[in-house]
Amino acid sequence: MQELHDAPLAPLTTFRLGGPATRLLTATTDDEVVAAVREADETGTPLLLIGGGSNLVIGDKGFDGTALRIATTGFRLDGTRLELAAGEVWTDAVARTVAAGLAGVECLAGIPGSAGATPVQNVGAYGQEVSSTITEVVAYDRHRGETVTLTNAECAFSYRHSLFKEHPDRYVVLRVRFLLEDAEGLSAPVRYAETARALGVEAGDRAELGAVRATVLALRGGKGMVLDEDDHDTWSAGSFFTNPILDDTAYEAFLGRVRERLGDDAVAPAYPAGEGRTKTSAAWLIDRAGFTKGYGSGPARISTKHTLALTNRGGATTEDLLALAREVVEGVREAFGVTLVNEPVTVGVDL
Repeated sequence: MQELHDAPLAPLTTFRLGGPATRLLTATTDDEVVAAVREADETGTPLLLIGGGSNLVIGDKGFDGTALRIATTGFRLDGTRLELAAGEVWTDAVARTVAAGLAGVECLAGIPGSAGATPVQNVGAYGQEVSSTITEVVAYDRHRGETVTLTNAECAFSYRHSLFKEHPDRYVVLRVRFLLEDAEGLSAPVRYAETARALGVEAGDRAELGAVRATVLALRGGKGMVLDEDDHDTWSAGSFFTNPILDDTAYEAFLGRVRERLGDDAVAPAYPAGEGRTKTSAAWLIDRAGFTKGYGSGPARISTKHTLALTNRGGATTEDLLALAREVVEGVREAFGVTLVNEPVTVGVDL
């Protein structure tokens, strides 16, 4: 297991921000992951887990403790059953399932990060979420000091949430198991309207599997959501804020603020989110509050391609990024009475 001291963490994140870690370990096997976690727990050393670094905002002072980079590998396909090691690059794994003719995660192409992070956040995009195909998650339970296998139901998945996110200091994901679908070269039903339009099909129809993946990559690329070293719009964590879910009372108050600010004919995006709950669009709120694409004059700005992405233009600090995020949160709250919640995990800083 590789060990470095006073190790820079910024290169391990898609934001390319953050100070160094006191110690950085890189684990390439499950046993190494477990051993490193156990050592940290037994010695009372603060522990930071790093996968693909696509969902991390690390403070400028860095991390006073052990950062553990999970770089395990393993892609095992048995019929329609897939098992991925936590350190597998997610977008590469999606490409391999599509090449194998299996449907279920093709709309999650291009999402940066590692396979082990997908159940934590219940990663989703373009009408798919990993919770619809995950059957089991193998994780190290730090409270019990043993490796456990959790069923889909036990993972308690919901919108951008899970048992693992609810208890961030308890579970370390080691393996993720999926049940995919052999639809004879076709995708799962296309649920997302934008994807369906781009493919020239109706929502609910299937399309050629490779074409769906290619279309999603093109759509994401147009929004700066596919990593590109030379494109500062991709120096981000993707969507920085989750879409707000409002109860009936809050939703009615929100609609009142929309009419007050934008006029009686204004229509805010609305999607059912369970009984008595409605989801609206964070991107719409940000834009209508006056934070348009490219907003900002400093080294941290809103993406020129997508209002949900906050970006490092090349010389930003984490504090630059957080100042912009706080400005957006306050502006949306003042305009619409809705408080945005950050999607990335913050380390050593608070929004």
